[in-house]
Amino acid sequence: MRRVPCGCGGEGDIWLVLLDLVVCGMFLRNVDHGARSGAWTCREAPQLYHVRQIDAGQGKVVARTSSNYVYFLSGSSWYRLGSTTLKHVSVGPAGIWGVDTSNRVHKYVAGNFVQSSGLSMQQVDAGGDGQIVGITPSSYSTYCLRSSLALAYRAGSLSWSSLSRTMRYYSCGPLYGCWGVDSRSQVYVTQRITPTSCGATGWTQVPGLTMRMVEVGTDGNVFGVTANGSVYQRVGISHARPQGTAWVSVSMCMPISHLSYDLGQLWVVTNSGMLLQCSH
Repeated sequence: MRRVPCGCGGEGDIWLVLLDLVVCGMFLRNVDHGARSGAWTCREAPQLYHVRQIDAGQGKVVARTSSNYVYFLSGSSWYRLGSTTLKHVSVGPAGIWGVDTSNRVHKYVAGNFVQSSGLSMQQVDAGGDGQIVGITPSSYSTYCLRSSLALAYRAGSLSWSSLSRTMRYYSCGPLYGCWGVDSRSQVYVTQRITPTSCGATGWTQVPGLTMRMVEVGTDGNVFGVTANGSVYQRVGISHARPQGTAWVSVSMCMPISHLSYDLGQLWVVTNSGMLLQCSH
């Protein structure tokens, strides 16, 4: 793996990141410490500039930059994974998966991403209980790859099982099911996808805010990003009430374009491509 200490790029983008650093620093200094005691406190994550997408799961963190290369965080350093460029990457119990700009599905195997054949996907998510879920381009149909196939896959064709809902963004967790956002930015949750068969329970619409994306953590925590870049956490989630009870605002110093959550750490990407790491 190639170590990348900063991921630096064009001067114009660097100035945007530096501006974000200044604004975020002023924000954190001006917020009363007592008021933040029960909230999220953010700091600059290990440096990887021009981040466009982030995913965290099972203690691992992967990110995609504007160059479409994928990086893996080890300690405080980022390492490039292989030479394949991807537009979306996800990490979870079934490994590291992604899709390229031609909507071909890849899995990270033996030091590089291996391209599969079969259905095209615009996004895949590896955060479930061993299964992989994906969304096809154009029709936005949802599909599931059974855990036995996902875990054993090394090369060749993938056999996907259809799910009964269209989505624009899709994320799963091993505890309380999968969450998705449809073409109207409405949020839905399904209580359970059986990883061995890809059988799913019915979908429930989550009332309240509309979202551009939602992400589910390994422990069942759910976070969403609205169209204007605001961040919210869904609270009150349980086996009896997988849709939760309310959206709670998570204050951020800048508009956010993407996020992910794992093991108490909230990873957020600002519109300029700066990466923040937040915790309670």
